[in-house]
Amino acid sequence: MEIAVLGTGPMGSAIVKRLCEAGHSVHAWNRTRHKAERLTPFGAVVHAQATEAVRSAEFILCVLADGKAVEEVLFSGGLDRAVRPDAIVIDMTSTQPAQARDHAARLSERGLIHLDAPMSGGAHGVEQGTLAIMVGGKAAAFERAQPVFNIFGHATHVGPNGTGQLAKLANQMIVGITIGAVAEALLMCEKGGASMAKVKEAMAGGLADSRVLQVHGQRMIDRDFSPHGSMAVQLKDLRNALSTAQEIGFDAPVTRIFEKLYSGGVDDGLADLDHAGLFVAMASHNAMS
Repeated sequence: MEIAVLGTGPMGSAIVKRLCEAGHSVHAWNRTRHKAERLTPFGAVVHAQATEAVRSAEFILCVLADGKAVEEVLFSGGLDRAVRPDAIVIDMTSTQPAQARDHAARLSERGLIHLDAPMSGGAHGVEQGTLAIMVGGKAAAFERAQPVFNIFGHATHVGPNGTGQLAKLANQMIVGITIGAVAEALLMCEKGGASMAKVKEAMAGGLADSRVLQVHGQRMIDRDFSPHGSMAVQLKDLRNALSTAQEIGFDAPVTRIFEKLYSGGVDDGLADLDHAGLFVAMASHNAMS
């Protein structure tokens, strides 16, 4: 397949490498070109302009910072006019559902196909081919794009345009809130004299066990908050969830509480820590190191 990847940050770079390893023809573009040029040894063709990268691509993967960046790349530089008519634009960026619907509608006016396909699993999930991909858009387009999704993991079609982003917000709500629950529970155990490591071990296989407990709980025990996700991105996602909840008339009180907790941590200088760094904010609040 001939595939363009727009955005070569940590996730975009992992995607480019995975596609090249799978033997596909990959065209890469990044606003800061040297970040894309690091991918040439893997076989990627790097382009100076996004419009050049997409001209012959059957699939265009957007892996950008946010919805605003996606809009600028798709519509401000003429990219929507450079895409070949039968191509599918797959936005793997985490944005707001309303933005995804808007982008899909505007591309449709030009006869172009759009899927919103945010992912969960991080760069490691890309490398291992274990991503969870939540896809919104037309079922026929989803079926056409399945060979691309299969390279990275398991994709599920959840509904029309925008619902992939809605599912990703739900994912981020569950992750962010569960990180907070794990941090608070482990800190309480430590404060009371128990070993956090042994408490985590004792919960394994029980109803409270989860991937968040195993992965992020271990980071808390090790005090290792090097970023895989980040506090800043988690806060962005919770704010997008609250904005979407307000838009559709849904009350999300638990998410509001955690938005304030992450916001406080970011305000205290923890923005670049892994999102498990909420543990640091909660420890500080309880005068614990």
